[in-house]
Amino acid sequence: MENLTTLKRGNLLKEYMIKDTTNQFSSWYNTPYYHILYKDIDNVETHAFMDTLTNYLNLPEQGTILDWGCGRGIHAMYLNKIGFDVTGVDQSENNIAYAKKFETQHLRFDVHNMCQPYKQQFDAVFNLFSSFGRIDRDEDYLNTIKGIKANLNETGFGVIDVANTELIIDNLLPEEITTVGKIDFNLKHYVKHDYILKDITFVADGESHHFQECVKMFTLKDFETLFEQADCYLLDVFGDYKLNKFRSQTSERLVMIFK
Repeated sequence: MENLTTLKRGNLLKEYMIKDTTNQFSSWYNTPYYHILYKDIDNVETHAFMDTLTNYLNLPEQGTILDWGCGRGIHAMYLNKIGFDVTGVDQSENNIAYAKKFETQHLRFDVHNMCQPYKQQFDAVFNLFSSFGRIDRDEDYLNTIKGIKANLNETGFGVIDVANTELIIDNLLPEEITTVGKIDFNLKHYVKHDYILKDITFVADGESHHFQECVKMFTLKDFETLFEQADCYLLDVFGDYKLNKFRSQTSERLVMIFK
């Protein structure tokens, strides 16, 4: 099994809410250091996932996709490149400001509260790469799923992709150092209550920084309960980006397709 010290495994530990202990509360996502730490995550694999997923869903030519939690828009840009009309939304103003540099007639970006429906409907709404974890009130997990459903047209599909927390917990590496350029990121992973946490400390630009990433743990059973409460129908469950069968003890991802 691949060691969790790799950045690819780091992608499994996506964030929920962030505190910078040197600057009170601030957004990790709005700092350049977040993008430095994760810059080498395997886009080849994730782009292949986009190809596989859109083919599986049999989306119409030039179909509309909402990338719900798009970050800097890397995956929205790829979805547009392979022929789709894409809108990317994210709560980070800095991320959206960056992504807007790449807007075209069929590629748009907008700042949006992820717990509320967007202003139009789509052929598909994708919530990918554990961005479902970036919610700071428990009731808004359900609101997010309701929002995704509200943004689906009559034939649309919702997709939520998160890390399989059961596998993460079984393979959690307590401590590691990841060096990117001239920055040594000291990473400590641990479980507390219903969350997987990662403490991140490093020195950059003459200052010491301390951030914390935190993701709420959800099992397939938890999602099934949320889908039922949101009046959604769970169509398919997969365990990786090749859409192989989900197995709770060995699958790296939990990919759910619903209406």
